[in-house]
Amino acid sequence: MSADKTPHLDDVDLHCRIEKETYLAQLADLQRKLTQMQQAYLLSGRKAVIVFEGWDAAGKGGTIRRLSQAFDPRGFKVWPIGPPRDYYRERHYLLRFMERLPPDGGLSVFDRSWYGRVLVERVEKLTPEHRWRAAYDEINTFERMMVDDGVRVVKLFFHISPKEQAKRFEERLRNPMKRWKLSYEDFRNRDHWAASEAATNEMFEKTSTDHAPWTVIPANQKKYARIAALRTILEVLSQDLDLGPPRVEDSLLEIAQTHLDLEPDFLDSLRADRTSVSR
Repeated sequence: MSADKTPHLDDVDLHCRIEKETYLAQLADLQRKLTQMQQAYLLSGRKAVIVFEGWDAAGKGGTIRRLSQAFDPRGFKVWPIGPPRDYYRERHYLLRFMERLPPDGGLSVFDRSWYGRVLVERVEKLTPEHRWRAAYDEINTFERMMVDDGVRVVKLFFHISPKEQAKRFEERLRNPMKRWKLSYEDFRNRDHWAASEAATNEMFEKTSTDHAPWTVIPANQKKYARIAALRTILEVLSQDLDLGPPRVEDSLLEIAQTHLDLEPDFLDSLRADRTSVSR
């Protein structure tokens, strides 16, 4: 069931860094390729789910913003996940996620996800142990169903140190534009760090599968984390996918020529480039 190498938080090198100039160049390149990738999804009808999990203030939101800059919102949706309202609390916990899966050609991003069942609900004792333990198999089955239905799944966990988290909390407190991100719960959750680490490592062990493996993102430096996450998303979602421009059908070329003043050389180039691939 497990992927070849199961992630573990102790194995993550939190010293990973990237220079600003390199970061800006790689970000622009990755965003361009992600735009191409989304166009290929829209044209082919493929669909994907991207899961963002990790510590509070680990940089999930900033990475999602950079991802959003590359995508057309008509085929892309971000679902921020918090505590379920009463309607969903009275039903199976996977229901609200099933309702938010992408349509053909769509990309759904979950800012936190169904893994809350085996993370926060476990640590906070919000769910009986026999139910959150049962969730490992339920989640694996859910993700297997998605993959069998043609959904590609990317699962990212953003890992930072307690020291770095405290630094970011202070930054949020001092910056009036970021205070909305900080809550009492953020500080209370720090008291459960060891329990959360244990829950996270068991989550990796039980749910990092061949069809939906976990990738841990070293996130003590935000720039490095963003590049690592976007690169992982691109690599997984563009596998076996033609990122080249769409083929122009003969019927479209014929009608275009009756309305537009197109040079013969340009028309010839369109015909010649029909099978080109740009990566």
